[in-house]
Amino acid sequence: MHTRLARLYGQRDLRVEVAEVPAPGHGEVLLKMAAGGICGSDLHYYQEGGFGPVRVREPIIPGHEASGRVGAFGGDVSGLDVGDLVAVNPSQPCGACRFCGDGLAVHCLNMRFLGSAMRLPHTQGMFRDWLVVPARQCHPAGTLVGAGEAACAEPLAVCLHALAQAGDVRRKKILVTGAGPIGALVVAAVRHAGADEVVVTDLADAALDRAMAMGATRTINIGRDPAGLAPYETDKGQFHLAFECSAAEPALRSAVAAVRPRGMIVQVGVTGDVKLPLHALVGKELRLVGSQRFDQEFALAVALIADRRIDVRPIISHQFPVEEAVRAFEQAGDRSAACKVQLTFLS
Repeated sequence: MHTRLARLYGQRDLRVEVAEVPAPGHGEVLLKMAAGGICGSDLHYYQEGGFGPVRVREPIIPGHEASGRVGAFGGDVSGLDVGDLVAVNPSQPCGACRFCGDGLAVHCLNMRFLGSAMRLPHTQGMFRDWLVVPARQCHPAGTLVGAGEAACAEPLAVCLHALAQAGDVRRKKILVTGAGPIGALVVAAVRHAGADEVVVTDLADAALDRAMAMGATRTINIGRDPAGLAPYETDKGQFHLAFECSAAEPALRSAVAAVRPRGMIVQVGVTGDVKLPLHALVGKELRLVGSQRFDQEFALAVALIADRRIDVRPIISHQFPVEEAVRAFEQAGDRSAACKVQLTFLS
């Protein structure tokens, strides 16, 4: 059996190729892939050849947020039937290192994450028609939702992990800076968890419109209205909590200014070094908390999507067949129009 796949060789060198598909072994599933979302890290690999110290050093198949249908399985697989739509958890902690032993698998010292160039050899990803994965990584997504929705489980899991860092958000006033796919899904997650007021900032009206569709109570185009957050900065800040999803230094500084004393900022967006107003962070006794990836939240994300307790459809802006992968990546780079751009595979 052969599969088409999208393989990245370096900066803006993405090629659609054909390769052999292995048969599923013990405990493995052969998936007929259905949809795969282009993440910010995938886009960095394509546009810049990497991000920070993580560089594409050998050909890599991108893609770590995807869904597929069970085509076949090897021995000792239960709980799945041929034809089931599943979301694929891309995280593969080793289960043996000290962090796995301490219940912190997200910090596994030997983590393999599908579609990641962090390690060498790179861990190949899911942008292909057929994929063999361990059955334990396949989470049934039910029959209500489509493949594109199921493929959003991974980014939603990222947001649920960030929410877990923040604790109880019921009846709280929340700021979300950055309304890309992660920011929009954070909005949905905190609203589902009971937040009363969610204000979202961004530079693109299309992104802010999607944030409203996901449950924001107010949006501010900070480019057109640079002083739009000023009312929330009065009396040492009005927000109980901020989720910084843009990785932009001005957004982090605005969060520090607008969060009330002893509030929290959860940093979700990733970038290089930034300047931090330590005097305000210290003076207001703020808690600045990082959040990366997810662990047990993946199963919850699939469940929330499967019955549309969280409806992710508003963030899916474009879908392209895998043979148009280059066009899809170029579209994903246009934030004025794109939110979650997905590749589609064999029907």
